Amino acid sequence: MVTAIAFTFASCSKEIEVKSLNFDVAVSKTNGAVSNTYTTSDSLNFVFKGNPDVITFYSGEINRQYINKDRTAADGTPILQFTSLRATGTQANSLALMVSSDFKGIASKPGSTIRDTATTNANIATAQWSDITAQAALSTGAATASGDINLSSFANSGKPVYIAFKYVAAAGSIQNKWTITLLTLTNKLADGSIYTIGNLGAPNTEIKNYGVITYSPGWWVSYDEAKNANKYPWVFTAGTSLVITGAATVGAATAPAEAWAIMGPINLKKVSPDVGVGLKSISAKFENYPYKYSSVTLSEPTFVASNNVVNSSATVVKPLSIKVTKP
Repeated sequence: MVTAIAFTFASCSKEIEVKSLNFDVAVSKTNGAVSNTYTTSDSLNFVFKGNPDVITFYSGEINRQYINKDRTAADGTPILQFTSLRATGTQANSLALMVSSDFKGIASKPGSTIRDTATTNANIATAQWSDITAQAALSTGAATASGDINLSSFANSGKPVYIAFKYVAAAGSIQNKWTITLLTLTNKLADGSIYTIGNLGAPNTEIKNYGVITYSPGWWVSYDEAKNANKYPWVFTAGTSLVITGAATVGAATAPAEAWAIMGPINLKKVSPDVGVGLKSISAKFENYPYKYSSVTLSEPTFVASNNVVNSSATVVKPLSIKVTKP
């Protein structure tokens, strides 16, 4: 019995060897003509040698480049946009748009997920905030698009940033109500690709860029009762809006108010890795792949072939020295 158990153990512990991999690719037009340069009007045919378990294709077009498969950041132009609506009250300068790269973040009590409001408010007070309100068009009574707010000056610090709306209201008169909607933060690259890196989503809200899922940095709201005795808060409705309503009557405006809504941390250079197209699974026999380019190539078309087992894999990467141009 002991011998049988030992034999079974030895058999199960033996690693499965990965199959050797022989793979190559040739390309031509579907009429058989071979060239180093093709155009977007050509119909191509990629012919494979070997039968790997998996084949993945990176066409070399925007967002389909093998050289960018591990890329998570790239220089671009970070642009913030939103729509604001001011209702009730005529107090001036009650909404400010702020950016910080040294805010220490929203704090929680040690060993807990419960918010540490006092520490958070202290972090807000001690952070260096840049007021960029002047870059945005703000509502004076009707819903107003902010226009493009260029955050490039904050992108090269090497630090994540936080973006905030700061609300301030004076005592003695009706205080403004502000609603923020349609907010997006994007990183636009020189090749024309645009990556959404922030919005009004909650921290677990998916953002999909070119088929790759990332997540919203989320929004957090806070106020210090020493500066907001009537406790007027920002109200965050995930995916929809940020709203703050101060004193709606003169009688209710017995104290000033200050409140913050903060998004972050944010990498303003964030992008999603490029992904290839899976052409073949283990069970399929795959000899050729017809393809017609819809745009020019920015890098070499590349095929990645692999054989895989539980503990190991064999991979061959085949770039093709061709380019695709406009006719």
